[in-house]
Amino acid sequence: MAMRRLAIALLVGLTATAGCRASREFHGYVPDQALPTDVQPNIDTRTTVLARLGSPSTTSIFDDKLWVYMSSTRENLAFYYPKVVQREIVAIKFDAQDVVSDVLVYDVKAGRTIQYNSRVTPTRGRELGILEQLFGTIGRLPQQLPGQQQPGDRQPGDSTSRRN
Repeated sequence: MAMRRLAIALLVGLTATAGCRASREFHGYVPDQALPTDVQPNIDTRTTVLARLGSPSTTSIFDDKLWVYMSSTRENLAFYYPKVVQREIVAIKFDAQDVVSDVLVYDVKAGRTIQYNSRVTPTRGRELGILEQLFGTIGRLPQQLPGQQQPGDRQPGDSTSRRN
């Protein structure tokens, strides 16, 4: 009986600790054989980079002189927000002859957190309270029903003479 309780306690303990293990997620460019940092300026060309590394994660918007290879590893622990544990961004610049002119490498420490502006644009008019929203139309109810228009309620485009 004691062995059975010990086995159940051990099973519960292992199950509880398995849920606390962090899972890792890989995003972006995952190198197969060659690393993007192996690209050498003034030696490699656009075709050798494409053959060695494959298509880039993104390119420059205005011209095709900058290729960017991005990869990141995130760790997710239970219910916490995922945390980036490793990030590598490699920017490869090409010159006019399609030869690599520069290789720039950025990591997690090179990144910055952007602070968003939390101000709210005010709306025009006044804000109604909950009671005004619920009971504000009670006095105007006959005017809102079809066919219940008051004599002074003329709309633009209404004819001044009545036809029968």
